[in-house]
Amino acid sequence: MDARDFIKVGMSAERMLVVPAERTVGHFVPGMPMVYATPMMILDMEMTSGDAIRAALQPGWVTVGTEVDIRHLAAALVGATVRTTAKVVAVERRVIRFEVEAFEGMRRLGEGRHARGLVNVEMFNKRLAKGAVP
Repeated sequence: MDARDFIKVGMSAERMLVVPAERTVGHFVPGMPMVYATPMMILDMEMTSGDAIRAALQPGWVTVGTEVDIRHLAAALVGATVRTTAKVVAVERRVIRFEVEAFEGMRRLGEGRHARGLVNVEMFNKRLAKGAVP
């Protein structure tokens, strides 16, 4: 399957999140500030990227994150409303590339690039069962 047949540059999505204590650095690392954790921001960017293309995927196919290149630029406190965005900027045969951002209001919290690989779930599960995951 070739993603270029159904994923188009410009496809996009956004998500909103009110930062809970469970997504802060202090939740994971005692003594650290209770601010939105970088890995949680990256997770939200990845999920938003998946949202941007999910409706175009053929039955039995999903995408999985394969690359992240993210800069975390500013902190957000518990209770802050964070908006993550993702936009398709390139499509290869099995790889979809995104520009991703996170904002609190107009303040940019993070930015970068993310790639997702196109995967046939049935074939992937067969490789998992054999212990051979590429």
